[in-house]
Amino acid sequence: MLFDSHMRTLLDASVALVNALTDGQARGRDYLAPEGAERVGAVRAALSAGADLRLDEANRLADTARALRTVFEAVAADRLDDAAPALNALLRETGARPQLDRAPGEPWQVHFHGADDSYAVGWSAGCATGLAMALGGDYAGRLGLCAAPRCDRVYVDVSRNAGRQFCSTACQNRVKAAAFRARQAGDGT
Repeated sequence: MLFDSHMRTLLDASVALVNALTDGQARGRDYLAPEGAERVGAVRAALSAGADLRLDEANRLADTARALRTVFEAVAADRLDDAAPALNALLRETGARPQLDRAPGEPWQVHFHGADDSYAVGWSAGCATGLAMALGGDYAGRLGLCAAPRCDRVYVDVSRNAGRQFCSTACQNRVKAAAFRARQAGDGT
């Protein structure tokens, strides 16, 4: 395993927020990020959040998602010199800081909090820190954009061989099916 469970949670949250809260293309179709109450629902789904999530917090997380998308895009284009300053700006903006926390009966874990510890700032700080640790720990190549046509959703590759290319099995299957159809058409059958 490349990442411990807490780091994996932060990276998964980053992916979920970017994919749910940024415009673009998903699985061959145009994708418009939700707004208003739908945005709140999207954040709840992405972070498994409770019902008390406010619209202003969802909007803040949508801003974070757009900033995180620029990091994924820069890394995918092998522009780490653009990704690092974008992450540094988000780390400064959130006031990210490490802190040891422990749930009852659990071991101590390093969590990353924002300067004001609000829900949105806390998640923003954690996601930025998770991506910063991946970039600073030689795992930048594990961050990616889907290679399928008409899809720009992001992913973190946790496979052993670092061979992931797609955001989902659906996109992988779409590409394989198109390649199969192209081969069949080339055979004249």
